[in-house]
Amino acid sequence: MVRFLRHYGTLMGMVAIVLVFWALLPDTFMTTRNWLNITQQVSMLTVVAVAMTVVMVVGDFDLSVGSMASLSGIVAAVLFTLGWPVPVAVGAALAVGLAGGLINGVLVSVIGILPFVATLATLTMYSGAAFILSGGKTIFGRDIPQSFADFAKSGLPLGSLGDKPVILPWLTVLALAITGVVFVVLELSTYGRRLYAIGGNPEAARLAGVRVTWLRLTAYGFTGVGAAVAGLMYASRVASANPTQGEGLMLNAIAAVFLGMTVTRHGQPRVVASVLGVLVLGIMDNGLTQLQVDSYVREVLVGLIILLAVSISALGRRATGRR
Repeated sequence: MVRFLRHYGTLMGMVAIVLVFWALLPDTFMTTRNWLNITQQVSMLTVVAVAMTVVMVVGDFDLSVGSMASLSGIVAAVLFTLGWPVPVAVGAALAVGLAGGLINGVLVSVIGILPFVATLATLTMYSGAAFILSGGKTIFGRDIPQSFADFAKSGLPLGSLGDKPVILPWLTVLALAITGVVFVVLELSTYGRRLYAIGGNPEAARLAGVRVTWLRLTAYGFTGVGAAVAGLMYASRVASANPTQGEGLMLNAIAAVFLGMTVTRHGQPRVVASVLGVLVLGIMDNGLTQLQVDSYVREVLVGLIILLAVSISALGRRATGRR
């Protein structure tokens, strides 16, 4: 029974959550509009969680993704105010994300600082940089190009349901595309297999000729770019940028990856499993918001769900003799 729950507990939990909210919110929860809304709400978290999966595959993690998302959004917004074209400003923001990720990678893989210490330090650095660039203020209104803001407001037409058009938000499409690319990289490429080899046993991977330092560095680069993309998505969605907009992304991304790890065979980070974890968190947040549950209560409930899932996973590993 414990083994069954260890492999399917998170999936069963998500189904149970859906059924409970469906019963409590029969008129609104299971509608097409609400589910499209959920996909848009979790699109930024999906990108960060998928990016976090890459660095967690090698046995590391990144605490700076939230502040990096904020910094990237601020960089784009500041460049918009200077009259830079949207593609150039977006490219510069992505470059900042890549640079921030590589800095983390150098600190961890080259210098040898513990990931917790290194990325905690860069978390405060990137957050401070976002405040400096923005002057501690929100950049919004006429400073944000309409074409940039319209991206989050439009989507891919899927037809109609009754007399209402069904539109898949571009934010959701982008999140799905990034998820697909990372899935192919991690699951179907030599690069991905080498990352998993490092996560399994870095010393054995090194003896086998794997360039451990370089690959850990690139994993952090992936994560930095993912955080930057999420920051740009958020800025487009709210047509503004502020130095704290990425708060909460880091903890929720780590929570989603850990939730996903409870359903994988050996407790490894996997892209599809991480997306499942994001959906659990997104469905919980959407349903509790509709029920007008206080945000602090929502945080407690989400924390309890994560603890329950991880506990079941740990019991399952003990039952099978794994550590």
